[in-house]
Amino acid sequence: MNALLALEDGRHFKGMAFGSTGTSCGEICFNTSMTGYQEILTDPSYRGQIVTMTYPLIGNYGVSNLDSESSTPHVRGFVIEELCDAPSNWRSEQSLDAYLLDHDIIGIQGIDTRSLTKHLRERGAMKALLTTENITVDEACKKAASSEGVVGMDFVQEVTTSKTYRWDPEDLLSREWTLANPAHNASLSENGNYYHPLPDPDYRIVAYDFGIKHNILRSLRQEGFVVDVVNAKTTAKDVLAMKPDGVFLSNGPGDPEALSHIHKEIASLIGKLPLFGICLGHQILGHALGGKTFKLKFGHRGGNQPVKDLRTGNVAITSQNHGFAVDSEALPSDTEVTHINLNDGTVEGLRSTAYPVFSVQYHPEAAPGPHDARYFFSEFAKLIEQER
Repeated sequence: MNALLALEDGRHFKGMAFGSTGTSCGEICFNTSMTGYQEILTDPSYRGQIVTMTYPLIGNYGVSNLDSESSTPHVRGFVIEELCDAPSNWRSEQSLDAYLLDHDIIGIQGIDTRSLTKHLRERGAMKALLTTENITVDEACKKAASSEGVVGMDFVQEVTTSKTYRWDPEDLLSREWTLANPAHNASLSENGNYYHPLPDPDYRIVAYDFGIKHNILRSLRQEGFVVDVVNAKTTAKDVLAMKPDGVFLSNGPGDPEALSHIHKEIASLIGKLPLFGICLGHQILGHALGGKTFKLKFGHRGGNQPVKDLRTGNVAITSQNHGFAVDSEALPSDTEVTHINLNDGTVEGLRSTAYPVFSVQYHPEAAPGPHDARYFFSEFAKLIEQER
């Protein structure tokens, strides 16, 4: 079946459909990761977006439920150059085509993703329409232009948990998967997989769910945290009543400036408990500290973003997924920029010099990787220990 991708500026691409059928609108962006398409599809931070993969062959290792970052895909559409029809991996449970069909997500293949990516780098991320229906290019471009984007949008309310819950109380979902090797100190599970044992819990924290990824929760438990996950609108008073050792602010979708009701509650927690934020949580913390955010031209999305730690001079290769950034010029004097992106100089990490609070824009829990920044979870544990 034919498919059409139309951008709000009149540029369009024709290809072949896979997955579901119909019409979908969203902001179109690109991700430069070579692997991890399932993690990208199921990352709640992509709510409201049509994602383009720059790597040419997608779907070659199929889909496995163990790799999902949430219970369902969140993208509005999926754009690739070539779909692998015969995935080959012993962990695969179904093909990418079947997976998108099951979840009513439209995909398009057979287009020049290099040309599309260059266009978005030059013009910036923009609104787009993806359709398998019989409409003209002009009509499709006009519908794309009149659709909602992400600026000013609160998508957090669509992805946050409806009720408070304890993550992985039986310690079955957080175990770190490994290859079968006696030297790895791993145990065999009932489904034929090998896992590293989990440490005993040392701290209990509250995690705000702005669109939290499963691997963040796994990583927190692997570091010795017991995690109670709460709705994004939970008040500071209710969090403090739970008497946690610290508070975590998760990733999530949409425009951080549209979340003023959340900024206020997080500001009320500053100075009362140690706080650690990732991605949207980093941007929300920036607002709560008195700063501002702005929209990037085309965002940072991929597993190859270089970040410099200004305190040590060390450079890490990081996984990122965000279209907004904290404005360094708007931060108060008692907030220090600790990390910057070496491609464009934007803020990648900050900390308060007055309170036990820090955050990073990128993803220490990155699945499938890279893992250069994994140490931030232990840094959070050290901060809590210092404040006890």
